[in-house]
Amino acid sequence: MNNNNRSHLLAEKKFLEELLADLPASAKITKMSTLSKIANIEEQLNFEVTEDATASKVRLTFKGRPVVGSYGIFAEFGMKAVSSFTDAVTAMAASLAGPLSQKGPIANKDNHQLIITDTAIGSFGFELEEHIPESSTGGSDSSPMSIALERTQNLLFGSIGTDDQLAESASETDPRALEKIRNFLEVLSLNDAICEVKFREASFKFSDISQVRTSIERLSNENLLEEEKILNGQLIGVLPKSRTFEFLIAENQELIRGKIGKSIEDAAHLNDFLNKNSRLKFNVTQVGNGKPRYVVVEVLKN
Repeated sequence: MNNNNRSHLLAEKKFLEELLADLPASAKITKMSTLSKIANIEEQLNFEVTEDATASKVRLTFKGRPVVGSYGIFAEFGMKAVSSFTDAVTAMAASLAGPLSQKGPIANKDNHQLIITDTAIGSFGFELEEHIPESSTGGSDSSPMSIALERTQNLLFGSIGTDDQLAESASETDPRALEKIRNFLEVLSLNDAICEVKFREASFKFSDISQVRTSIERLSNENLLEEEKILNGQLIGVLPKSRTFEFLIAENQELIRGKIGKSIEDAAHLNDFLNKNSRLKFNVTQVGNGKPRYVVVEVLKN
């Protein structure tokens, strides 16, 4: 339920309550009918308050050439910008269930949608909310869409931060979702626009268009290096709940730490390989001269 629908229900409830107060004692049937309508409205309001409290919300606003003060935004830009942003977040959410295919439709895309619930005045933009079907019990702070919004925002922070910050956030981003985020930034750049993304208590924003273009360069395949590595060694520690590991490389005795990829569904299974000679496949992400970030994706046969 958006704010407008809620306002309509509250107004209708107030009208019925005023009507009820003016009914004569003899209008018993009308009184019962009015009480029933009020109870129905209260039930809707109570249900929707629970739903609204758990749905993930994000505020996306813009400044620059396509924005006419706080009055409006060029329609063509607005549609492209919101569409490319939601495509990026949807891809990020879908990738939490496993690696995305390089091409073709994104799996379960319909289950990870944002809806526009209102315009955001000031720097003109939109308020977006996680779509929760009526049959659902609601979202949560750990819903795929909530995690996707947080990771998208973290990646944007990393794109204007240090090499290590970018590598950290990029290491948990599916390559196709990363491409979608670059597409969103390209829309901004081509239209000389900047954006601000507010999610929960955090707020990310570009200071100017040059920062957007720098962000695109830093997220490019030339700067953000990703490769697969197969390493021999021993798992020294595994934390299944946080999905993290420590691994001692046999060749040079270097101790590396990293994350356990979604391709390994049961992270606790890695405990079976503790302190044993093992052969593991990793996705390795490195930005510039920053420290490589490791994600273990598979245990191979020796």
